[in-house]
Amino acid sequence: MFTSIAGRAVVVTGGTRGIGKGIAGVFARNGARVLITGRDSDVARTAAEELSASGAEVSFVQADVADREDCRRMAAIATERLGGIDVLCANAGIFPDSPLADMTEEVLDQVLGVNLKGTVFSVQACLPELTRSGRGRVILTSSITGPITGYPGWTGYGASKAGQLGFMRTAAIELAPRGITVNAVLPGNIVTEGLASLGEEYAKNMASSIPLRRLGTVDEIGYTALFLATEEAGYITGQTIVVDGGQVLPETLEAVLEIKAG
Repeated sequence: MFTSIAGRAVVVTGGTRGIGKGIAGVFARNGARVLITGRDSDVARTAAEELSASGAEVSFVQADVADREDCRRMAAIATERLGGIDVLCANAGIFPDSPLADMTEEVLDQVLGVNLKGTVFSVQACLPELTRSGRGRVILTSSITGPITGYPGWTGYGASKAGQLGFMRTAAIELAPRGITVNAVLPGNIVTEGLASLGEEYAKNMASSIPLRRLGTVDEIGYTALFLATEEAGYITGQTIVVDGGQVLPETLEAVLEIKAG
């Protein structure tokens, strides 16, 4: 039995949909007080209402993590509403499809701005309250794409996600004296609105290449983040947890297809 995180103050950036909403939902259902952020205030409001429908404490703030001042405002509002910040789930991310030969400076700036600079700015903004907490937790949503694998069209995305892990390792060292841990979850193919936009054929092909023969759920990412926020995970820092159904393990697709069920 893990120590309860009920009452903890949790900020989830990009918590209005997909994996971020799943993370926020898991924390909320386990008694945490949650603030989610998103760039679209209407979407954020709707997500907060859905997440709090069962009585959980979930609110929202409109913010763009690529903007340092927005991150500072987010942290100030979280501190005012929640009385502090115990956990930051730096989840906000975008994945524009842009082949390397065609990638514009604007697209590269956008993906690095949200995914990498947004991670740094969010941690910086929340740092005073995470320190004051005495048990601060920073949990990054990275990806298997970039740190471990590659996918055509996602060179900028992959670079941003690999960059998060470089940031994580040094941040974990710097923040350790403050009692703050910094870790990352690396999702594989998870059922989200974003994945749905890639089409049914993509989802079907991805599931067939995963040893567990299915795509992951947002709750499975959320519970991994929840574990990293517990007291019991307090001696883990600078580490990554891959949640991908074994996707990165086979050498080839044939290695998966040859497995006989049962």
